[in-house]
Amino acid sequence: MSQEISKELLELFESLLRAQLNTIRQLRKAAGMEEKPQKEKRRSQVDIVYDILQAKQQPMHVDTIIAQAKQLYDIHLDKESIVSALTKRIKRQDRFIKTAPNTFALISHAPEGGRR
Repeated sequence: MSQEISKELLELFESLLRAQLNTIRQLRKAAGMEEKPQKEKRRSQVDIVYDILQAKQQPMHVDTIIAQAKQLYDIHLDKESIVSALTKRIKRQDRFIKTAPNTFALISHAPEGGRR
């Protein structure tokens, strides 16, 4: 019998707390205090690679880029995915250039002889 009372009591408290929370939210909204939490915008892996290359201002091998991403952003980049994404950008002449096998640079920092 005590477990039934405990269960009913917990359900009552839960309902009361929900009602209180809803009331507080309505009051905040009426007072113009409603704030929507800002979601942290996720950065794409290509943008992370761009930032790394921008900081170094020289061509980098994809393995070095991946190591830098792990060190600076605590994110693991998949080698095949990054190479594929960068290759697509290179074909569109969008920000990146390939200077050697699996070695990339920014178009603005490309040494002579880079492939677009």
